[in-house]
Amino acid sequence: MKNYYVYILCSKRNGTLYIGVTNNIARRILEHKNKSADSFTAKYSINHLIYCETYEYVMNALKREKQLKKWSRKMKLQLIEEANPKWEEINLN
Repeated sequence: MKNYYVYILCSKRNGTLYIGVTNNIARRILEHKNKSADSFTAKYSINHLIYCETYEYVMNALKREKQLKKWSRKMKLQLIEEANPKWEEINLN
């Protein structure tokens, strides 16, 4: 069974946010850290994984990603604060 992940990266606490979806979270985060991913995350040094949700079906993950991207910044920050109040980077190892 394959999993799909909706994730939020930040540049720093309360900094620039990026929301993405992937089927291989470890590989994708490494791409962001190596700045080999899209130019937005590389340009603003957005590479700290601070929030992640797991889905069984890709359509559910894509739907959630779209939903989160439509949210206000305040709502996104509240979601992060509830799940990760110290904004600690999630370790995938």
